[in-house]
Amino acid sequence: MWIGWIEFDLLLGDVHSLKEKRSVIRPILAELSRRTEASAAEVGDHDLHRRARIGVSVVGAEPGHVREVLDRADRLMAERPEITLLSARQGLASSDD
Repeated sequence: MWIGWIEFDLLLGDVHSLKEKRSVIRPILAELSRRTEASAAEVGDHDLHRRARIGVSVVGAEPGHVREVLDRADRLMAERPEITLLSARQGLASSDD
């Protein structure tokens, strides 16, 4: 079994409150989950209204499939006009590690 993750550091556009931040983040998380069939969640910078950290994780039988899902999530985030993608960090591990 293979476990993969990717964490995105985001700068949000014209956001002035935590409530506005949630209205931007919620559809991003829904799209990531729907289009990658992976788990997505806000994993950091909860108290900053213009910054967000989003994590996506996936478990699969083949490392190629896990990488494909993570790459799809990376492309989806890069295509979103309302955010600036500051960085993305990926990891991949086998359950045998």
